Amino acid sequence: MSESFETAAPSPSDKIDIAETCTRMAVYADRREWTLLCGLFADKVLLDYTSLGGGEPVRLTPQEIADSWAATLGGFDATQHLIANHLVQVDGDRAVCTASFQATHRLATPHGAPLWTLGGDYRWELTRVGGRWLIGSVVMTATWGDGNKDLPAQAAG
Repeated sequence: MSESFETAAPSPSDKIDIAETCTRMAVYADRREWTLLCGLFADKVLLDYTSLGGGEPVRLTPQEIADSWAATLGGFDATQHLIANHLVQVDGDRAVCTASFQATHRLATPHGAPLWTLGGDYRWELTRVGGRWLIGSVVMTATWGDGNKDLPAQAAG
């Protein structure tokens, strides 16, 4: 979807619903509300977190996403993913939302700092299904990091 994506003005409620769906992804992950998280996604979701660790994007079911994130995020004492500066483009039943993020991860460790923070951008592609906006693609682009980058491995271990 290009920057000149919108052909007709989308309703303000669609833009709010889309931005809220994307924000809920972060909130449910931080609260470890895995069942609610699953309800935000389409049947198969393209996840691209390659800016963080390389590799290839993956296509997963909502349950596979929840299980993977529970294994990683669940090992932290706390996480907080702040999502801001939403820009929403709508074309009928398809939409793209981009936003800035800052994600802080806390884990008390005997060695090293207890915090790891990342910042960058998210890009979600959504489709309206049965009156609800569902996420079909998530691309996270990390542009900076600070703190103990070894915490994810410790949290998963």
